[in-house]
Amino acid sequence: MRNRHEIREAAFQSLFALNANPEADHAAVYADVLAPGEEVPDYLTELVDGVLAHQAELDEAISAKLKKGWTLSRLTKTDLIVLRLGLYEIQYEAAMPDKAAINEALEIAKTYSDEQAAKFINGILGHFVAKA
Repeated sequence: MRNRHEIREAAFQSLFALNANPEADHAAVYADVLAPGEEVPDYLTELVDGVLAHQAELDEAISAKLKKGWTLSRLTKTDLIVLRLGLYEIQYEAAMPDKAAINEALEIAKTYSDEQAAKFINGILGHFVAKA
């Protein structure tokens, strides 16, 4: 049984694969990111389907927070997918505290991108969190 962090990581990997090949069969993508015979966690499909269903809205919101002259196409695919996943959890996962969603996005960025990307992602996602 995977913990939530591992499920988010699998969701990131799945979204990355689906970004490269949008027509890919989701079940095949899940099979590639999970251990052989592992049951697909409900939260994995919830995250992947949710990000894909709200991708246009997420991209619009992210785009609005980029520096003047920057576009989504200028971002690495890794960073864009981490931003989409983190913002999805902030905006659509009521049970997930915003700061925890940002922290999870940062951990994924540190694993799959670099420290600079993590700082950038923190700055963008921070715009979506209500100041206490």
